[in-house]
Amino acid sequence: MRYRTLGRTGIQVSPYALGTLMFATSIGNADPADSARVLHRALDAGLNFVDTADAYGDSEDVVGQALKGRRDDVVLATKFGRPAGQDPNHQGASRRWIVTAVENSLRRLGTDHIDLYQLHRPDPGTDIEETLSALTDLLRSGKVRAIGASGTPASGIVEAQWTAERRGLTAFHTEQPGYSLLNRGIEREVLPTTQRFGMGTLVWGPLGQGLLTGRRPADLRRAGLVRHLGDEHRHEVAGKFAALAAEAGLPLTHLAMAFTTAHPGVTSALLGARTLAHLEDLLAGVDVTLSDDILDRIDEIVPPGTDVGVLDQAYQPPAMTDPALRRRRAA
Repeated sequence: MRYRTLGRTGIQVSPYALGTLMFATSIGNADPADSARVLHRALDAGLNFVDTADAYGDSEDVVGQALKGRRDDVVLATKFGRPAGQDPNHQGASRRWIVTAVENSLRRLGTDHIDLYQLHRPDPGTDIEETLSALTDLLRSGKVRAIGASGTPASGIVEAQWTAERRGLTAFHTEQPGYSLLNRGIEREVLPTTQRFGMGTLVWGPLGQGLLTGRRPADLRRAGLVRHLGDEHRHEVAGKFAALAAEAGLPLTHLAMAFTTAHPGVTSALLGARTLAHLEDLLAGVDVTLSDDILDRIDEIVPPGTDVGVLDQAYQPPAMTDPALRRRRAA
């Protein structure tokens, strides 16, 4: 396993990170012991980067139990910000919620520190200075070792960096956007911006939320891996990549994962293995390197910086979700 430096933190992480959304017993693997076996196998294979979130059901609890006795072997990341109940203050990026959310995550994970604490989605209702101030205090207390964000537009990344510099706060060390053969939009601005600021980038959805596994859409729907499979164009393009992978003598999953980790701006790609079989398939491709010819062929299918459809969990800014923000009203 060839490790990479996570931005400018000095922390060494594997090019594949283990995402643990599927460890939640309500939406993924119902057997925590089985999830623990998946995590231990990943660690034994050299993966040292584990990512979870307080919004992933009981995933933090499952991860915390599975890491007993092996906590020091792991760069442990979790996230805050998405709703954690009905209380309107149990979400977002306010100082009030951050100081509560981090204690909750520490308790569930059974640890005294979090290696990477990330804002799960941008919070337009909270000033970024308040968020960075609270996170800087957590860094100084030792409860958190690095901070990051997820789903942030390039303009938001720049605003956070400038705010940190002006106010003497710690800037985000990392960003976690969606990225795959089907969704390359972050190549246009987000990845160049994170590279400009020396940030680590942990990408999610490298298998196109199941469409790049080679499994049939009906099977993915029955397995509960995706909610929306109505975009026929996405299916068509995924089929083209399956044909390219076969021509290259690779499983589609290996092509997809190797593509995401080939970009110089990407530190690690999250693999969301639910079972040992899924994990073993992905581990077998960790050393795959794509030739320039294959990368050129990929560019022909989906040009750089473009998206084919939208990922289910992609962040949509208020201007896209609230029509009132796009319509000038008569006086």
